[in-house]
Amino acid sequence: MWNPVRTWRRRRRIARSDTSEQTWRRAWQRLPLLQGLSPDEAQRLRELAVLFLHEKSLEPAQGLVLEPWMAQEISLQACLPILNLGLDWYAGWFSVIIYPDTFVSNFEHQDEAGLVHEMREARSGEAWERGPLVLSWTDADEGRFHDGFNVVIHEVAHKLDALDGGTNGSPPLHSDMSPEAWSHDLGAAFADLERRLETDRDTPIDDYAAESPAEFFAVVSETFFETPDVLQQAYPAVYQQLRRFYRQDPVLTLGGAFPPPYGSTPEPLFS
Repeated sequence: MWNPVRTWRRRRRIARSDTSEQTWRRAWQRLPLLQGLSPDEAQRLRELAVLFLHEKSLEPAQGLVLEPWMAQEISLQACLPILNLGLDWYAGWFSVIIYPDTFVSNFEHQDEAGLVHEMREARSGEAWERGPLVLSWTDADEGRFHDGFNVVIHEVAHKLDALDGGTNGSPPLHSDMSPEAWSHDLGAAFADLERRLETDRDTPIDDYAAESPAEFFAVVSETFFETPDVLQQAYPAVYQQLRRFYRQDPVLTLGGAFPPPYGSTPEPLFS
């Protein structure tokens, strides 16, 4: 719902931003996935990033020194998916914890027999359902490469997915979108990815997407913005669903100039 007071405060915050042009330019130039944006889109993305840095607390951990350009680089990547959605899509969480490198996460895993095991795993990012976003700076900085990997976009996609109360690969859809079509198109691609792994075939996207529908949505989201031509060629129906959801068309923005990072060039599978 539109809130005139909040809108006024945000416009005031944007007008009073004191970050130097040089700092913004350094962050922007390190992120080639932004280079195809129009002047209007670039201005709106910068404004969203200013608000993101004001409304979210970026908290360095384990001795990381977080330079201003690093904070801007994270905020620009985080705000790209909501460029045409708005910052309110990131409601309900308030902090981003940033480690220097991969970090160890403790979690519980329930096996097929119902036994719960305590697990430890090195991770590049996490999105707590009712808590912070957690990132490895080393991995977040990898956003400067067009290789299909973007931990910032991956983790904020989990946050979008969780808006309706759980991460299941289906974020709240717009009123002009069909939940049935979303489920069919993403489900068919997810099943194809599983079949490819079972038969040791190349996968057109990171095979981590086969972990669960939630991870599939996060992986195809980072692929959508990083190497959109790969996703459009391999799973065109998924690409169209994400185009409708994010209200962006990165193939047009980036010109489809980037090669597939996983395996050989995939054949189209679904229309």
